[in-house]
Amino acid sequence: MDSERKKVVAGTQRLILKVGSRLLAGTDTEDKQQRIGKLIAQVAKLRERFEVVLVSSGAIGAGMVVTGTERRPRDVARLQALAAVGQSRLMSHYEAACQQHGFHCAQLLLSRDDVKERKRHLNVRNCLRALLSDKILPIVNENDTVSVDEIRFGDNDLLAALVATMMRAELTVLLTTIDGFRRRENGELTERLSVIGEITETLRQMAAGTDDQQFSTGGMISKLKAAEITLAAGENLWIADGSDFGVIERIAAGEDIGTLFQSSRRRMSGTKRWLAFFTEAVGKIIIDDGATTAICSRGKSLLPSGMVEIIGDFHKGDTVAVHSGDGQQLALGMTNYDSWELERIKGLRSSQIAEILQQDAYDEAIHRDNMVLSE
Repeated sequence: MDSERKKVVAGTQRLILKVGSRLLAGTDTEDKQQRIGKLIAQVAKLRERFEVVLVSSGAIGAGMVVTGTERRPRDVARLQALAAVGQSRLMSHYEAACQQHGFHCAQLLLSRDDVKERKRHLNVRNCLRALLSDKILPIVNENDTVSVDEIRFGDNDLLAALVATMMRAELTVLLTTIDGFRRRENGELTERLSVIGEITETLRQMAAGTDDQQFSTGGMISKLKAAEITLAAGENLWIADGSDFGVIERIAAGEDIGTLFQSSRRRMSGTKRWLAFFTEAVGKIIIDDGATTAICSRGKSLLPSGMVEIIGDFHKGDTVAVHSGDGQQLALGMTNYDSWELERIKGLRSSQIAEILQQDAYDEAIHRDNMVLSE
């Protein structure tokens, strides 16, 4: 197993490191500032080998400490207020720790809309690239002060996976309070699974929550969801116990600790990443059995001849879902035509399109390069 882990580490240029709230919370012997100091000391060593983006929870927890709040509130407005108080305290600790090691950090607060809307998505990605180029440590957190249910990531495990996918990071490391994914038998946790190559329904059923609502959200099921994203993108994710931040050195050395989710897939192109993880379909195309075989088994584009029904009002460049006749979603893709144009050319041969539309035309309704198959 060590050889596989060393191979993953050796192939990593860009690394996303996520640290949860509980790992940053003060203890009987260390306060939050001391914990952050130890974390950044390890991050400084990582930065000698990799480009590093840090995804850090902890704003609400920091706000609880500042305001003397003992239990995590359930009221959204109260949580947002604590995040607003705590974020500045959290970043002041980070900047002080970074300066001790000769570099600076920068804060990026994101909501789901920031990565779903194409222009904002590109702006975030370009900003992160510029910070890395300037040797500044980007620290990313969910924008809890403005995020509500419909634009939340849900937890920072998912945020870390999406940042990794956006940035084409070869490795994502989730530090938590457990030592990896363990097999569950008869309700009891047993052996640690060292390497996992695929997320199965059996694994999902074995996943047990590890959340502590006093300071954080998320559990093992959220880490499996994060792993699904990175594996699908053709990249890797590593879960390990971060109670001692020295574990970061052990991960960088490729030691057999925690659980490595290792992808065997070819790395996704940028367009397919965008379609698979960041967009939502605004329309639907129903296709026949021949077209289903062509796109699912033969890697072909979707031609108008295979289209049976067009559902929704959409425009060229929009993301649409492709469904089989029995209702199964087969793919997501960016359409080459408006919905009204597809309605006119559905079922026709490609050679007929230009004549029907009275304009130069694409042969494909959706080109294969702009399509990603659904699982």
